[in-house]
Amino acid sequence: MKKILLAFSLLFSLNAKELRVGITPYPNAFILENIKDDLKEIGYELKIIEFNDYILPNLALEDGELDLNMFQHEPFMNEFNESKKTHIVKVSEVFLPPMAIYSKKVKNIANVKNNALIYVPNDPTNESRALELLEAANLIKLDENAKFKTVLDISHNPKNLIIKELEAAQVPRVLDECDLAVINTNYALAAKLNPISDSIFIESLNSPYVNIVAAKKGNENSKQAQDFIKALKTPKMKELILKEFKGAIIPAW
Repeated sequence: MKKILLAFSLLFSLNAKELRVGITPYPNAFILENIKDDLKEIGYELKIIEFNDYILPNLALEDGELDLNMFQHEPFMNEFNESKKTHIVKVSEVFLPPMAIYSKKVKNIANVKNNALIYVPNDPTNESRALELLEAANLIKLDENAKFKTVLDISHNPKNLIIKELEAAQVPRVLDECDLAVINTNYALAAKLNPISDSIFIESLNSPYVNIVAAKKGNENSKQAQDFIKALKTPKMKELILKEFKGAIIPAW
């Protein structure tokens, strides 16, 4: 009987369809590792491909090297499509990783000193998002007319803050060198920083920057895309995310 089951398992494995999903490592790798078995049960061999930036996962999706990716929010995707002439679309919302402001020198956002050095991500949507967070913290004022805000759109900077742009993945690495750093949650978690317990100011839960699963246009309603979403968005996975990340990652279902 064991031999029959083993043979069946091997045959099933050989017939399984490879599902290639691109991600940035944390928390996405943790989440996908926990749905591998569920996907295997319905005929898919999940291949998780990790990237350490926000550019290559979309280029790989556009080129057909990936079936899906899970790392970005919709405003980023839309700006990427516009600037890179790609054809990437949303499949489904997954979770909100709230962006937050971190510091090893300042305990209270109200006590930020004049001429403080602040690092923010340098890609258009996340820089805009970071600057909006600094505005929400009453540190700066922004020109409301700008679609994607940059440091050039700061209309009021009463403390003469020095705001520098840096690739998002690198921002946690300069936390010791600056007064404040605005960090995306995936990179914060990878650096052992929890936005709930370690930040001094956090994004509102009403944020539009919910992370999504994306596909190349034309594939968003494919059976494999829909099967992936069904395996991902379950009560079991929701409970696991809430338990593992203690509110730092908020499921969107």
